[in-house]
Amino acid sequence: MSTSSDQVATLSGLSAAELRGAGELAARFPLTPNAEPATAASHAEIMGDLTFGVAHTDHMVRAAWTPQEGWHGHRTEAYGPLTLSPAAAVLHYGQEIFEGLKAYRHADGSVWTFRPGFNAARFAASARRLAMPPLPEEDFVGSLAALVAADERWVPDAEGSSLYLRPLMIATEPFLGVRAAHQMEYLVIASPVGPYFAHGFEPVSIWVAQDYHRVGPGGLGAAKTGGNYAASLLPQQDAYDKGFEQVCFLDAATSTQLEELGGMNVFVVDADGTVRTPALTGTILEGGTRSSILQLLRDAGRTVREETIVLSELLDQIRSGEVAETFACGTAAVITPIGRLAGEGFDVTVADGRPGPVTTELYTALTDIQLGRRADPHDWMYRIV
Repeated sequence: MSTSSDQVATLSGLSAAELRGAGELAARFPLTPNAEPATAASHAEIMGDLTFGVAHTDHMVRAAWTPQEGWHGHRTEAYGPLTLSPAAAVLHYGQEIFEGLKAYRHADGSVWTFRPGFNAARFAASARRLAMPPLPEEDFVGSLAALVAADERWVPDAEGSSLYLRPLMIATEPFLGVRAAHQMEYLVIASPVGPYFAHGFEPVSIWVAQDYHRVGPGGLGAAKTGGNYAASLLPQQDAYDKGFEQVCFLDAATSTQLEELGGMNVFVVDADGTVRTPALTGTILEGGTRSSILQLLRDAGRTVREETIVLSELLDQIRSGEVAETFACGTAAVITPIGRLAGEGFDVTVADGRPGPVTTELYTALTDIQLGRRADPHDWMYRIV
């Protein structure tokens, strides 16, 4: 399979040490306070029952782009509906991208986010693939800082909770011709959330889709855009109907190789301690959590391989005990053990359906860094408040 260098390029982005301070960057998005913020009672009710992505904070960040003016109109304002023409290009041709990251409350009350430079770099890469104007990395980070500073009261401190941040860019030009739009809108919204899976750090069951594919070679697989997720919804619903919690996709070229879940990367832990994950080929979204796990594994001296993982071989290795653990990872869930892998003609249990030691160690290490409970040697954490 041939892929362009852009599709398989490893993202890095600016580390926290390379970014200017949050206050300086946030000042690029001046605040007009919401005149009618959530009441104390409403706020308390929402914060007392955190579910993923349902409630939203008092403010949002906005900026606009045209070829003539470039990026302009940077501001933080009240959260509310958008005014959008029915002819807006995003509604017809799906020209849009988004990101997802979290702000964490540390024990001392400070608020931090995890690897925002990585998300900024991936957002820019997605923009280029969708023929959209890249947003400068420091504007991206400044928009997060501005929103979190305005809505700090929405950053929860309960175990497993965070403020989920959703930056997005949409094509707003009212034009029905098929070309890249000449008007864009950038926004950031936020939602206080609990764990992505209601049962927390417990193994999930995965249905392997053999008749649907998320993306194809040369497509949008390496970009974070809504069309990839739309393609996953029907097979995801099929998986739910069969009693499974997530769906795993195979490659479109051969239907034999593991790629990723609907929104998470996949890892395999061999009995000898080697850890493997599907190589980035242009059809898999490169995750910041994936990248961080690879670094933590190498820091610990483990053998790590990014390579093709053939489903039939993996099933044999699970049955024989050569594979000891499997897990998925992503911003929303961080790390999730996989306890069962099934599809048409097979159904296997991994590690007796329990979280394995490597998976557990990685989850603890990563969440401890995110919550300020252990050292951050790679400057992944960026202080906002």
